[in-house]
Amino acid sequence: MNRFLTAVLVVLIWSCHVMSAAAEVKKWQHDFAQETYGADSNVFSSFTGKWSIDKDGSRLVYAVDGRKWEKGLVFSGVMDKAKGLYGERYAEFLDNLEAYKYFPLAILKKVTDFRNGTVNVSFKGISGRIDQAAGIAFNIKPNGDYLVIRANCLENNLVLWKMVKGKRSSVVWIRNVPTPSNLWHTMKIMINGTSIEGYLDNKKYIDYKQNEPISGKIGLWSKADSYVFFDNVMVLTQ
Repeated sequence: MNRFLTAVLVVLIWSCHVMSAAAEVKKWQHDFAQETYGADSNVFSSFTGKWSIDKDGSRLVYAVDGRKWEKGLVFSGVMDKAKGLYGERYAEFLDNLEAYKYFPLAILKKVTDFRNGTVNVSFKGISGRIDQAAGIAFNIKPNGDYLVIRANCLENNLVLWKMVKGKRSSVVWIRNVPTPSNLWHTMKIMINGTSIEGYLDNKKYIDYKQNEPISGKIGLWSKADSYVFFDNVMVLTQ
């Protein structure tokens, strides 16, 4: 009888643990249908590049617009935005951001510290002679370092980049990833501790483990003269 009761107790404890873990999963989802055309998004802070609510036909989307690209374009009010995200450490963040002005970046306000979970986004490359790049930035640190998984409609590849102390370097480079322009695609990252998985159109291409666990803010990313639409952002955290 004692062994039976012990086994029952173990099962109950395990069940409670599983239910508790499941209860901790948090879902946040956003499209841009209720936002204001021509304005910046309510849920993102744009730091570099030109970001605004745009239209894909009658559908409101979030867009990075590099058609009049200028190298080194920093979004207006960037100091106040940095203070809002990082408090007294805003200057440290801006120092490294200065080196990344070639890469448009908009940071999600809603999630303060993304560690384990998934980030999904839809994107559509519209134009760009140099690039048509769309990416999910993550592990964004107060000093401005971050990681990004990005697709490029002109190159048909998927790359995991590392941005450290103002320098960009590739970590994983996957070729032959079809990403035609003027079509909607989906991108997803899955993070579990030090594990990074990258998906494009529901197919896994990147499976990488780094030395340190992921921890930081997340956002949307692009490059140079890219004109790209984004929509249907979803974050699952646990």
